[in-house]
Amino acid sequence: MTTLPVIRRLHIRHRHAPFRIVKSVLTLAAAATLTAAGADPVHRLAVDPPALRSPRVTEASGMTFSRRDPGKLWIINDSGCSAELHLTHIDGSDLGHVTVKGARNVDWEDIASFEIDGRPWLLIADTGDNDAKRPERSLLLLEEPALPADGTPVTGGVSVAREIRFRYQGGPRDCEAVAVDVPKRRILLVSKRTQPPELHELPLDPDPSQPVLTTRRLGTLRTESPGGGLIPIRDQPTGLDISADQSLAAIVTYYSVFLFPRKPHESWEDAFSRKPIVLAPHQTAQAESIAVSRDGGSIVVVSEGRNPPLVRYRRD
Repeated sequence: MTTLPVIRRLHIRHRHAPFRIVKSVLTLAAAATLTAAGADPVHRLAVDPPALRSPRVTEASGMTFSRRDPGKLWIINDSGCSAELHLTHIDGSDLGHVTVKGARNVDWEDIASFEIDGRPWLLIADTGDNDAKRPERSLLLLEEPALPADGTPVTGGVSVAREIRFRYQGGPRDCEAVAVDVPKRRILLVSKRTQPPELHELPLDPDPSQPVLTTRRLGTLRTESPGGGLIPIRDQPTGLDISADQSLAAIVTYYSVFLFPRKPHESWEDAFSRKPIVLAPHQTAQAESIAVSRDGGSIVVVSEGRNPPLVRYRRD
């Protein structure tokens, strides 16, 4: 137990620590609490997950299902990497990449897909802020690139349709979990390092006369792993996605996946206020990306690192 403070510093101050070190620590922690997980019997871990085979995806920090093809996923890399969207099949095969024209990857941490008036869109969250020092963050909205009909890899570039610059109510926050509430035309953001995690919102269609917005804090939520704080950082939200039918939200932490079902006519803040369903531990080294299928029946998690497994939960 005396090594745990060292492990915490290793992750927080040295984000690119050796993959095998982080994996061994979190795998042991997951094994220690697996029987107490209270796992949802409906969503089960698939066996033998395929590896993500894109050579350009080395620090996956966000992932979402394509709205053009439900069998494909868009993935982004973390800070300092190229401003690119990477397409992969659900079986892990590489389907090319697209450059986001004129954009810079300061600290990209999540990506969301959604539809407005029948058109598919993507939202890239440049919201990472480990030390809570960035005065402003930004969200990039772009139309989802067209996918070649013959299945060949995507290429070329895509332009940003709109940039939303913003600050947080209450001061800077680190955030790696972002999704879109389409019916209410708003963006939901979950803080990573606050205790407990905070839920914030921004308008999807802001007033253009406001160059910099301020989030509105909606409340807090819970992502505590069973067994308490064996490793404090494992309860930090590192990704968020909402199913296209708006029935289910899923948050990934370094420990597992937390499900927040939404009842008909219920707000997401009400859904997030309840105790979540905890799935079996994903047992990956540094999970920072999660994607939920259109009806919530399939949930995919991926870790940072080269050729990580595409861990998949399937609903019975």
